[in-house]
Amino acid sequence: MKKKKHSAHERRWNALNQKITSCERCPRLIKYCRTVASEKRAAYRDETYWGKPVPNFGDARAQLLVVGLAPGAHGANRTGRMFTGDRSGDWLYRALHKAGFANQKNATSANDGLQLNNCAIINACHCAPPGNKPTTEELANCADWFDAALTQLPVRVLLALGGIAWNTVWHHFRNNCPEELLLDRKPKFGHGNSVQLTSSVTLVGSYHPSQQNTFTGRLTEPMLNAVFRKVRKMVDSGRP
Repeated sequence: MKKKKHSAHERRWNALNQKITSCERCPRLIKYCRTVASEKRAAYRDETYWGKPVPNFGDARAQLLVVGLAPGAHGANRTGRMFTGDRSGDWLYRALHKAGFANQKNATSANDGLQLNNCAIINACHCAPPGNKPTTEELANCADWFDAALTQLPVRVLLALGGIAWNTVWHHFRNNCPEELLLDRKPKFGHGNSVQLTSSVTLVGSYHPSQQNTFTGRLTEPMLNAVFRKVRKMVDSGRP
């Protein structure tokens, strides 16, 4: 059987992801990821955890980039794929599938056949942090990986899941292309808020589908689906 040939975009995307998975810039996070992978949760004691930085996931030519916070300790840190294997991912991929960005709504493992179309997913922090709270320094260490992804992808819409993701996007544009920014100050984050960052890039906000938000009703599935309908129209129309 012949091996599938990858396009130049895919080769660059895969090379970036390989660099991310070998990153050891944050000793605290690396130690935590490995400790969780060794101790495991009882429900997954027979599984082999990923236990290292989690790479980006999705289409190497994506126009939509979904920005999360960090891998879940027993989700992506276990499965090795963004938002896979936990309740946050269940919510996210159901919404992506409903909006036509994913070929299926289930995300259980890195080998479950899930594919994204015209969409990619990245986190502000690529390692699972203790308490799900990366430090300011750790977020800064990961900023280079975010910058590299934005350089490669022809992104026109960024969907920030939560305030930290929103800030990550803002810092990227402020630090890397201030002359293109149409704003003088950081816009306020809010669920469903959208703002034109540059002439070609729009930022949209959504509450993160964390259990803290979904269990309390701060975020409901209709709310999340509404944001993805908005994003779908933006991507399809070619206009903000």
